[in-house]
Amino acid sequence: MSERPAAHPGGWSSEHAESHLRSLELFGMRFGLDRMRRMMTALDSPERRFQAIHVLGTNGKSSTTRMIAAILERHGVRSGAYTSPHLISYTERIQISERDVDTHVFAAAIAHAAWAAERVNRTLEQDDHVTQFELLSAAAYWELARSEVTVGVIEAGLGGRYDATSVIDAAVTVLTNVGLEHTRWLGPTITDIAQEKLAALRPHATLVLGPDLDPDAARVAETIAGERDAKMLRASPATIEPADNPALPGYQSSNFQVAKLAATAYLRGAAIEPRQQAIEDAALHSSVPGRLQIIDEDPLTILDGAHNPAAATALVRSLAGLAGRPLGLVLGVLEDKDAAGMLATLLPICQRAWFTAPPSSRTLSPAALQSHARQLGFQACECQPVPSEALQAAREWAQQEGAHAAVLATGSIYLIGDLLAHSAPERLALKPNQEAAK
Repeated sequence: MSERPAAHPGGWSSEHAESHLRSLELFGMRFGLDRMRRMMTALDSPERRFQAIHVLGTNGKSSTTRMIAAILERHGVRSGAYTSPHLISYTERIQISERDVDTHVFAAAIAHAAWAAERVNRTLEQDDHVTQFELLSAAAYWELARSEVTVGVIEAGLGGRYDATSVIDAAVTVLTNVGLEHTRWLGPTITDIAQEKLAALRPHATLVLGPDLDPDAARVAETIAGERDAKMLRASPATIEPADNPALPGYQSSNFQVAKLAATAYLRGAAIEPRQQAIEDAALHSSVPGRLQIIDEDPLTILDGAHNPAAATALVRSLAGLAGRPLGLVLGVLEDKDAAGMLATLLPICQRAWFTAPPSSRTLSPAALQSHARQLGFQACECQPVPSEALQAAREWAQQEGAHAAVLATGSIYLIGDLLAHSAPERLALKPNQEAAK
């Protein structure tokens, strides 16, 4: 035990921690829970020192995770959250009592996880190695336990059955929705993907389903819940009182409905009566960076991390209040995403488009996006590989169009993170539940 790095600023620096994490990108993704279980053993099983809520799904996981933690915190339950990916800083991935951990705390957590990973790697085959996501997950669990949270709300990374987060024993599991994404790893159909995600459901747990769950996924959920004697609840917009989601913009209202149902299930299981005032307060303060985030109002400039057709559809519905206003689109997409599907959804509400390149080795070229757009009959588009310059060009166009023009930047969390990193500091302050479609 004496070999572990100290959990204080005298341990790893934040620069060292981030450099170490970046070095692990070379190993990519590796499925299976064996490495993660060995990590947990090396760290004295931190995942057993807090209760857990597991959030699975294709879209809306990060928002739902944060919202659940916010509701619980307002009921006096000390809560932490683990989400991914981050926008600007790795520290965003671990929250204690609704605050990102400090950089030195994050660095200490990474140092502990790296200590465990080094020992696990010694026991593995030569071509096997602890991955970046496994190390991040282990660091999060270590920090949640060290901070003595009562509940950790954990966002799954990819799938569920073999996802690194799935070493927890969650009393409440959430399935926000299921879309056709990551089919190479999760299977070619909605049914296959739902089965992979719900393999993480524990016996006798409570399963909370999102209101827009695909019928095939819903059938899988019913079957697996029955097999594991799990209680199944489903959020329904028709049963949510308006007071539960005051001013929540667009699709975030639906995410909050799911979060409320999951938090309520946990609270009642813990013999804590849910309080309407606490739920309303959580709704009023549940702004999530990079999701329907307004960074300027002159011209109105909205950033959103939608990165697949289903998320783009939800985004378009959320922007219904902008109908009739000129809208410029800044779009950057990764090559493994359905760019054509996103364009087919987004272009009908836009007058112009600037295609750009998110900072990732997996970026789809702006020229490829332009080609897709022109095949759809959309000609008013151009390529600007530098995201900040693409956004600036779109904003200049909107200013020339007049007071009602707006700009939307979307397509990738990596794109949104880059744009936020280049935004003026005063733009980054989130106002409680800004209404994007005002």
